[in-house]
Amino acid sequence: MESGDLSAWQVPADRLPYRRLFVTVSGAHLYGFPSPDSDVDLRGVFLLPLPAVVGLHSPVETVTATFRQAGQEIDLVAHDLKKFLQLLLNKNGYVLEQLYSPLVVEGGPELAELRTLARGAITRHVYHHYAGFARHQQQLLAAAQPPTVKMLLYLYRVLLTGIWLLRTGEVEAHLPTLSQQFGLPFLADLIAQKRQEHADLPETALAAHEAPLARLQAELEAAFAATALPNTPTNTAALEEFLIRLRLEGR
Repeated sequence: MESGDLSAWQVPADRLPYRRLFVTVSGAHLYGFPSPDSDVDLRGVFLLPLPAVVGLHSPVETVTATFRQAGQEIDLVAHDLKKFLQLLLNKNGYVLEQLYSPLVVEGGPELAELRTLARGAITRHVYHHYAGFARHQQQLLAAAQPPTVKMLLYLYRVLLTGIWLLRTGEVEAHLPTLSQQFGLPFLADLIAQKRQEHADLPETALAAHEAPLARLQAELEAAFAATALPNTPTNTAALEEFLIRLRLEGR
């Protein structure tokens, strides 16, 4: 689906009955290699009303739902703003990718403001998110019988996103764009194969990727050592002020 058609994926009120700050697209559509039958991963942030936060009972800070819309399976995960900011301040690459996703289903001035503020929460320790994700994907590839193109693409994607973020401070999760930036034209063939959804990888094909993956792993380590990103968030107070202001406005 093209970016101009994203309104077809708007979340019904009964699935997320709170004020939304944003809903964006994550997963394979964001990464640039969806299959025709890929589900749509929607990620969002909402604002719990003040009584729900200050009352006797602990509020539900995360809403999940699965439903069909515009002929596709929708997987929704949304966090209350406080929960989202706590994740953001804890070197969480997932929420950074959701926040800066260019595929915006719902958004407005608060999204623009939060994107500006969140830059102060990007630290060199996002390395640990991407390095850990890469290790997990490598383990999945090693254990899979047979390994799949999808697993391999996820490994390339996470390594390249991590390197790019540490080098530039910018979040880029779109694999076709990253493959051009890093001069890896062979990834286009893998993405084409991914259209088959469960395309398997022959052992000989997987062996051919050992050298480029090892090089990218070394580049991730080098980017972590050389990054100019700060060691700790620089604007926690401003993020807290943003939360309090919106919470009180939404009472």
